Amino acid sequence: MSELPRSAVATEITMNEKQILARLRELLADKFEVDPARITLEADLYHDLDLDSIDAVDLVIKLQEMTGKRITPEQFRGVRTIGDVVVAVDRLLAA
Repeated sequence: MSELPRSAVATEITMNEKQILARLRELLADKFEVDPARITLEADLYHDLDLDSIDAVDLVIKLQEMTGKRITPEQFRGVRTIGDVVVAVDRLLAA
């Protein structure tokens, strides 16, 4: 069985930042009971959205399921805001 060219695969899974934000809103509202109105690019995961370290691990697991990619701790070490998550997921999908 032949593999698809990398560009064909990337085209199928590419999401723009607006779509990533929309998926994050759904995910955080459904799994973490965060009010979608509070989920802005500037919102701090810990201070504004009241996530804790266990929630952060759960979020990474859900993002792995969403993207189909493995996420290393280094890739999310500096993530603090929703905007940071959007950028990190965008980079992950582009890799």
